[in-house]
Amino acid sequence: MQQSILWRNTWIHGLPVTPDMVAVHARCQQRTDPYHLYRIVQTEKTLNNAGDHPLPASDDSWMIATMLKHIEQLPPKPESSALQQILIEVAEQEILPRYHHAEIRNKPDGTLVTDADIEVQRALREWLSERWPEIPLLGEEMAEEEQRRVMESACFWCLDPLDGTTNFSTGIPYFAISLALVVDHRPVLGVVYDPIRKESFRAEKGAGAWLNDRRLTLTDSPEELCEGVAVIDLKRLKPPLAAKLLDRPPYRSHRSFGAVALEWSWMAAGRGHLYLHGGQRPWDYAAGCLIFSEAGGTLADGLISEGRPMSLRSRSAIGASNPQLYNQWRQWLEEAGFES
Repeated sequence: MQQSILWRNTWIHGLPVTPDMVAVHARCQQRTDPYHLYRIVQTEKTLNNAGDHPLPASDDSWMIATMLKHIEQLPPKPESSALQQILIEVAEQEILPRYHHAEIRNKPDGTLVTDADIEVQRALREWLSERWPEIPLLGEEMAEEEQRRVMESACFWCLDPLDGTTNFSTGIPYFAISLALVVDHRPVLGVVYDPIRKESFRAEKGAGAWLNDRRLTLTDSPEELCEGVAVIDLKRLKPPLAAKLLDRPPYRSHRSFGAVALEWSWMAAGRGHLYLHGGQRPWDYAAGCLIFSEAGGTLADGLISEGRPMSLRSRSAIGASNPQLYNQWRQWLEEAGFES
């Protein structure tokens, strides 16, 4: 109970963990203290959001009753293991029946969208809003104005309803649903589900990454750049750099699969050692990068770490299976003229 209250105050409300709150939480761990449990939610929210002072608590019994009522109404903390089940169900209902039978159209930017994209986003938006109504959803298939409003929130869901739409619409069996929970512009939870292979990749910040029920740990990756297999999207790179990669590649071989979140997840499973992409947006990388990072992969600074707020602008992405390989890869790219 104490953990869920502290989580809610810091993740959901986006409030800082103050010294007073840490002290209160420590006391709550030592003994059940309904008054302080209540204060963690109510008083801290009041002080931070309204700039006001907490209401006097002259009647402890009233405070306890109010706290208990409040706790009964709290939804549980989102967990990746539970979220993957709903992604599996939504994929079975909305994606697979439309595979090879999708209604396809062009968006204003020239990219494709299918009825599967729209229906997955609708279904997950309804499901998430029922359970966590205070957390807004940032979805790829939303109007940009609405996307910008959502990104002003301290906490939001980040969804790519169909990662790899072109693959899906062409009949290429490489696509997924990608969902992340973002707090203070950093993903703290992510799930990527591949309905063709029935593979669910998931991660929670600081807790690790999993493929179905198997823990993902990158331990057997090569140490030399020339031994690595790269996952690279050439079409979004500047032509001179793309030409150098084709003419004199520094790695053993390279692949491009066409579904960013799933590519990051495959990297987390050791199905590739080097990564380069010229332009990814939040729903592309939020869940996949977290999964890769929690599996032990090394990412370019600022992609999902502190110090660089998430934005709707596309970002280049560099990654490698271990720090040594990353440093070699980054050095080669910079010498080749890569600009992040």
